[in-house]
Amino acid sequence: MGPLLFLIPIALALGTLGLAAFLWTLWNGQCEDLDGAAERIFLDDDLPE
Repeated sequence: MGPLLFLIPIALALGTLGLAAFLWTLWNGQCEDLDGAAERIFLDDDLPE
């Protein structure tokens, strides 16, 4: 029972930290251009030498 009293608060803190990081990315516009990353692979940015 002793280790659970130590591990449960740590798990809750890490879960809260992960949720806060996810919400921060949503509020700062990190998830707005989902198609841009998928289409960027088709762009030919290589310069001929």
